[in-house]
Amino acid sequence: MLHKAVQVRLYPSIEQQTLLAQTFGCSRWWWNHALNKSIETYKETGKGLGRSALNALLPALKKAEDTKWLAECYSQVLQATTLNLTTAYKNFFEGRARFPRFKSKHGKQSIQYPQNVKIVDGNVKLPGNIGIVKAKIHRPIEGKIKAVTVSRTPSGKYFASILTEVEGGIPTTTEGKIYGIDLGIKHFAVVTDGEKVSKYDNPKHLAKHEKNLKRKQQKLARKQKGSNSRNRYKKVVAKVYERVSNSRQDFLHKLSYKLVSDSQAVIVENLHVKGMVRNHNLAKAISDCGWGMFINFLAYKLERKGARLIEVDRWFPSSKLCSNCFYQIGEMPLDIREWTCPQCCTHHDRDGNAANNIRAEGIRMLACGWFSRLCCRRGSKTKAWAKV
Repeated sequence: MLHKAVQVRLYPSIEQQTLLAQTFGCSRWWWNHALNKSIETYKETGKGLGRSALNALLPALKKAEDTKWLAECYSQVLQATTLNLTTAYKNFFEGRARFPRFKSKHGKQSIQYPQNVKIVDGNVKLPGNIGIVKAKIHRPIEGKIKAVTVSRTPSGKYFASILTEVEGGIPTTTEGKIYGIDLGIKHFAVVTDGEKVSKYDNPKHLAKHEKNLKRKQQKLARKQKGSNSRNRYKKVVAKVYERVSNSRQDFLHKLSYKLVSDSQAVIVENLHVKGMVRNHNLAKAISDCGWGMFINFLAYKLERKGARLIEVDRWFPSSKLCSNCFYQIGEMPLDIREWTCPQCCTHHDRDGNAANNIRAEGIRMLACGWFSRLCCRRGSKTKAWAKV
């Protein structure tokens, strides 16, 4: 079975917006209450609360005088919230994510419907008392609908992410190019297929909107806290951030699609972005690039096609290694963009040479049978790099 997700824009009526706001509030309150209950129970007993134990608290809360409004919320939304909380705890204890945090009524809001969502005449029918919501479905919904996540952005837009299950296994492909990619700041990606080196400049999305964003943030800061004017102007600032985010995702989607469309494998470095942004001189520029999002886009597009994503270990000396004779120099400061190998006298462009080395190391890993992303994260830390 293959899972696909399609995000569509929703246009709820005023009444539906009110009902959705109530459902957002119920789900958010239950998440915070269940998280607080789990923390208190762990402090008292040393054990947390599981999914069934948390769901068992809901009937009493729906009958209590102070929280009887929970009964108006569609029950499966609250149960899906419980499932998401227990999954967040599991991810934390297994080292995949940080500790679950309490949710705020400010910012993005979301709820999940695990079943009973239907597509009716090009619109989305939500269970409960919400009914049919007008939608813009820009592509056909294939397969069986498994779950739908409805969200509202800080700018006030509504979206539904529809997860479907399509019959058929994941294909495999052994035809196409093998790309090596060196990610950077000046050039977002330097790509090589073994013959040609292509450079894709960094669009610097945030820098293009920084002046406009600064002016609007200053105007927002002068408005009185809690006033209707401030609440309205928050959406103005949120729209600027949304424009930056949309332009970044558009660039990353187009570039990842271009690379995946004619490849059988893509090889990248496993960058430690969390550690890199600790450099305050480069933190904003690194965050604006969206390297992690780009690798995620590559991963799911390659998986859908049946191709492979290989991640070379972050300690692999891609910049300091000569791609011709494999001589490794000692130091390579960031301001050196070109260098000549002292052993074979080959003149290298720093980024192009790194891309060639990443590609060669990825092919070596493929030859060794390191196919999975988890395997490739470990990489190889030996200094004896064999020519492939």
